[in-house]
Amino acid sequence: MAASLWPRIGNAPRTISAAELPAELAENWNEWWPRHVLACPLLAPDGARLGMALYVRDESWTEQHTTLFARLHASYGYSLWAISNQAGRLTQWWRRFGAQRRWWRLLALAAVLALFVPVRQSVLAPAEVIALEAQAIAAPMDGVVKSFSVQPNQPVRKGEVILTLDDTTLRNRREVGAKALAVARADALLSTQKAFDSDQAKGELGTMQGRVREREAEVAYLDEMLARVEVRAPADGVAIYGDPNDWIGRPVVTGERILLLADPKDAGVLVWLPVADAINLNTGAEMRLFLHVAPLSPLAARLTQTSYQAALSPDGVASYRIRGAFDRPAAEARVGLKGTAKLYGRRVFLGYVLFRRPLAAAREWTGL
Repeated sequence: MAASLWPRIGNAPRTISAAELPAELAENWNEWWPRHVLACPLLAPDGARLGMALYVRDESWTEQHTTLFARLHASYGYSLWAISNQAGRLTQWWRRFGAQRRWWRLLALAAVLALFVPVRQSVLAPAEVIALEAQAIAAPMDGVVKSFSVQPNQPVRKGEVILTLDDTTLRNRREVGAKALAVARADALLSTQKAFDSDQAKGELGTMQGRVREREAEVAYLDEMLARVEVRAPADGVAIYGDPNDWIGRPVVTGERILLLADPKDAGVLVWLPVADAINLNTGAEMRLFLHVAPLSPLAARLTQTSYQAALSPDGVASYRIRGAFDRPAAEARVGLKGTAKLYGRRVFLGYVLFRRPLAAAREWTGL
């Protein structure tokens, strides 16, 4: 029946009678169906007919019914069109996915195999250029820093004056000691003259000569201390220290380090490796230093020493101190320059590199 009614209805609901049906369908109409039928088409937004709904009852359909059913079936038609399009897109996507499942499987297999590719384990850490065999220049005695004769990072020659301590107190003590020595010598000379005719003076002569030797030793000691006021370079090198104004007028004690004397040809690298990023490193491990002043020209180095106990870095991070020596001298590796070092460890699987930190965090949280 629907096939017979489909060509007879338009794009709006309308009533259908038995006279509009073929003879073989019309003769059974009264037996199976009520007399009044309302046919409502289901339309897509572009006007295409998607289907048809038939409503039957004994009473006749009014114009009000037709208007209400027209509005209702407009919504039904739009909903049917939307569901059909969505289902069509899902079906199309599933077919396309089914056609490409082989490629997805190959990609998944390639990803799994890539986890077993051996790679070089590496880590980045802050670093700086240092002098490996720097000599510490310490205060030779208690005193106050008076002046510096060299500026920071200035080359110095062996025997050149680096800094001077204040000598006011020592110079005054030396003058007093010299006067006391002159008095002691005069007293000793007088006792020597009296010793020819006085036994008492002869007994005091030894005491006076001992006092002279005591004053002479005191003056010699003060002369030696005055000679230490000027601190001289024990070898050729570069003076490494901070701002001179931080030291001038500052009291120092014997043995307190004031600066370092470094050989520019003996430059190395100091790396602060954070504990959280630490990897297994052996002596001789490869290192590359990327200086901030020349990031495109890395310097090759080899690990020479590492600490077994972590310490706080200048940035306040618990780190291991790692020292390395450059493979060959480089003019741009000036002591004091900073940068980033890349340290290379043993070869491991790529999966270990990718999941090492997540696994460590998971064990830390779970305690397994």
